[in-house]
Amino acid sequence: MQKRISVRNLVEFILRSGSIDSRFTGRDRLEEGRRIHRKLQNAEGYCAEIYLSITEVYSGVEFTVEGRADGVIITENTITIDEIKTTLTPLEMIEEDFSKTHWAQAMCYGYIYSSTHAQLQIDIRLTYYEMESGGIKRFTRTYTRHELAVFFADLLEKYAVWVHFENDWKKKSTAAMRELQFPFSSYRAGQRALAAAVYRTIAAEGRLFAMAPTGIGKTVSTIFPALKAMGESLGEKIFYLTAKTVTRIAAEMALNLLRKEGLRVKSVTITAKDKICFHDERNCKPMHCIYANGHYDRINNAILDALRNCDAFSAQSILEYAQRHRVCPFELSLDLTLWSDIIVCDYNYVFDPQVYLKRFFSDGGDYVMLIDEAHNMADRAREMFSAAISKRDLMSLRRALSKTTCARTLMKINKHLVAKRRDCIQMGVITEKEPLYELNSLLELFTIEFSKWLGENPEPKQELLQVYFDVLSYINISEIYDERFVMLYDAGVSGEIIVKQFCTDPSRLLEERYESGRAVVLFSATLTPSNYFTDVLGGGENCKYIALPSPFPQEKMMLLIADNISTKYKNRDLSCERVAELIFELAKGKTGNYIAYFPSYRYLSLVYSVFEEKYPDVYIVQQTGGMTEAERDEFLALFDESETTMVAFCVLGGIFSEGIDLTGDRLIGTVIVGVGLPQLNAELDIVSDYYENRGCGFDFAYRFPGMNKVLQAAGRVIRSEEDEGVVLLIDDRFSSSEYRRIFPEHWRQYRFIRNAEQLKSSLSDFWK
Repeated sequence: MQKRISVRNLVEFILRSGSIDSRFTGRDRLEEGRRIHRKLQNAEGYCAEIYLSITEVYSGVEFTVEGRADGVIITENTITIDEIKTTLTPLEMIEEDFSKTHWAQAMCYGYIYSSTHAQLQIDIRLTYYEMESGGIKRFTRTYTRHELAVFFADLLEKYAVWVHFENDWKKKSTAAMRELQFPFSSYRAGQRALAAAVYRTIAAEGRLFAMAPTGIGKTVSTIFPALKAMGESLGEKIFYLTAKTVTRIAAEMALNLLRKEGLRVKSVTITAKDKICFHDERNCKPMHCIYANGHYDRINNAILDALRNCDAFSAQSILEYAQRHRVCPFELSLDLTLWSDIIVCDYNYVFDPQVYLKRFFSDGGDYVMLIDEAHNMADRAREMFSAAISKRDLMSLRRALSKTTCARTLMKINKHLVAKRRDCIQMGVITEKEPLYELNSLLELFTIEFSKWLGENPEPKQELLQVYFDVLSYINISEIYDERFVMLYDAGVSGEIIVKQFCTDPSRLLEERYESGRAVVLFSATLTPSNYFTDVLGGGENCKYIALPSPFPQEKMMLLIADNISTKYKNRDLSCERVAELIFELAKGKTGNYIAYFPSYRYLSLVYSVFEEKYPDVYIVQQTGGMTEAERDEFLALFDESETTMVAFCVLGGIFSEGIDLTGDRLIGTVIVGVGLPQLNAELDIVSDYYENRGCGFDFAYRFPGMNKVLQAAGRVIRSEEDEGVVLLIDDRFSSSEYRRIFPEHWRQYRFIRNAEQLKSSLSDFWK
């Protein structure tokens, strides 16, 4: 049995102790830390960045422990291992026993060096460099090789427990994966093709875009072949990435279904910190939270208990183990990812430069990424790779920090923002290619000064910290800013300037993350047209694209197009009565539940009012803005299989237009009003301009994203083999070739209807 581990990971896992403390002490300036290391390593006789490795057997495990010592200092009489730590903590607060793990890390390097160089005695030195003052404080201890050997052996004996567990589990899990059978007696149409394509992609270490219509069973058809591949050592972990809670639940259900077939895997679902916290208001300080207080003293026991007694770490099971061991549930879920085979989480835990899981993606690994709902990725990626700062927020911070060096720097920042505000008032929204380098330097200076202020004021108000985090995010994005970004300055109606680094094309940044894993599969019911998604989402030259046919007979769904009504913004007031009439005729065709989707709340309200007045006998409900999770559940509960007709008025692209399953008679028809074009805005105009040199600016910015909303909404009707229903598209643009060419294959059979009578006749034919 073999295990390779770094010195740092070994020490931090076995020896961690104490409490979680969210009191922020400053920015992790990695590059500045490296510069300071290089400065200290230039001393005479200093051998820097010495790679050390040793292989020894403890408790039946052949360990290879490795790492780079910051320095080895060789003199005539002594050899010293130097461990450098940059810190924002004032030096007067750092005593010799400031950190047990710092000493442990250096002692491990000391043992490896003394063993491989036959040294009977060695000095261990900790060098603390205070980043704000430039001051240095050092502590030195002398150890014999025997003393270090005893310490090193104790660490590895404790870690061997975990290695034995990991090895035993790996054997069981791998055997179960190899023997795993597909959980259904037969494949649906297209299901085998999707599963085979996923397996081949993982084996070839490639990228696959798969458009798999509703009903194929995308979740199980991607997880199953990924597990089979992992059973053949083609992949170390699976990351199942989603945009919504409902699809994370679908992934958990698919895994539980496979477990009934004999699957043995550890899976963990990461739930957002605020959602899984035991408290109504999160406050991760030891004096406020019993789960934060002493968390690290108890966490390893909690992990071991969970691993020995559970395989599926849902939010509920994580809460149970966290309660039992009095640890933070969010931190527990993150630690369980290290020991899990499958990690189910939101996109941002892999792609967002602010919050991605550095434990996996800093160095990369043999990971398989399964990206569900990939039609959402373009907007989410632009959001993750963009950052903004607000003059109003920064000035609020300045007032709170008056008479400090931070306030003076914020006033200099304000001068830059005032100048841009004057330009915006004269010219409107301004876009530029070149970033404001001087502003970036001032923001960087502010973070240094604020970090120092935090050292003296460790419990600031949350709103102050939030502005600081926004600045940090802005600086982080400035470090990856290139020709795919645009500077956007907007004074808005209030005149308060917002400066945004806007990512127009996220493809390169997504590709960089793909390359940190083994294979990537992006799938959705709506990935059309293919060139749009493979381009924007970083497919690369060698990516594969498959579009699978619908597994359901086309006669199960009737597609109707009312192409003699304009729903463009300027014509909406005139169209309300005709739209309401068509919705009424559709609902008259058969008793059941219907949804009418509109491009905006305003348009929805106009038609709702007309419908309510003209057809008072029909039960209608409407979606409202800002619905809570409980209100959403209540709204969906209205779609029961009753013997009355209900029409729900909803917003296209909203929470009820994708990701919901209303099977059977819970939904038998939808009306989609308009082609889904997003409202004209500065950011999408920037995207349009960026892609215009390829002749596809309007398509990439507006038409294709809009039609994906239409396709998603239409996909709510047919969700299973038993479902049947009607989709009515209302807009004169649906008859143009620019839109019909985007229709998926199973939409090729459609009928045009020009009035209520034609609609009534078509419905009569279909429902018979």
